[in-house]
Amino acid sequence: MGDAEEITIVLADDHSVVRSGLRLLLDQAGGLHVVSEAGDAESAVRTVLGHKPDVLVLDLNMPGDLTSLEAIPKVGEVSPGTRVVVLTMQEDPEFARRALQAGAAGYVLKEAADSELVEAVRRAAAGETYLNPRLGAKLAATPATPSGPPDDLSEREVEVLRLVALGHTNTEIAGQLYLSVRTVENHLGRIYDKVGVTSRAELALALNSGRSDQ
Repeated sequence: MGDAEEITIVLADDHSVVRSGLRLLLDQAGGLHVVSEAGDAESAVRTVLGHKPDVLVLDLNMPGDLTSLEAIPKVGEVSPGTRVVVLTMQEDPEFARRALQAGAAGYVLKEAADSELVEAVRRAAAGETYLNPRLGAKLAATPATPSGPPDDLSEREVEVLRLVALGHTNTEIAGQLYLSVRTVENHLGRIYDKVGVTSRAELALALNSGRSDQ
């Protein structure tokens, strides 16, 4: 029924209204076809396994035990031919760096989705990469942190650590990561152990001392 050259896509975003808008945008672009949707990273991996699409459009921040950053390499394992385009509101170049290092082929900001997502999907399907131009400039001007977090932090713990570094409270972190405050506290406890501190104040001091090395 469809064109043999049609690019097949799975959409993963936890907001159904966002998925509907993205589906409309992509399906009307010509040569693109959304074959399925998912509401979290785990179901995104399962859906990719079932449909083997050319491209997975993946929201960076979704609820669930599996983070989107953790899902990117898993997609490559279950469907080596599927390329991942990350769609996010995160303008921090470090998030873009981590997504690309995990294997993403594209990084598009939601605010620019109307003008950039179709191009990013087409480039990804063609084996190329796409990075939001403004973010690409920031990334080039921001060297990777040499004294980053310990290697044994989980992806979720790294997310919590970054939000702590940005000054967010446990309640705010819980809201942003779709976790309970108790779960955030448990993550922080493990982070304290791995970083070698005993309090939030000591953690902030350790983070700031790491920045001063740059």
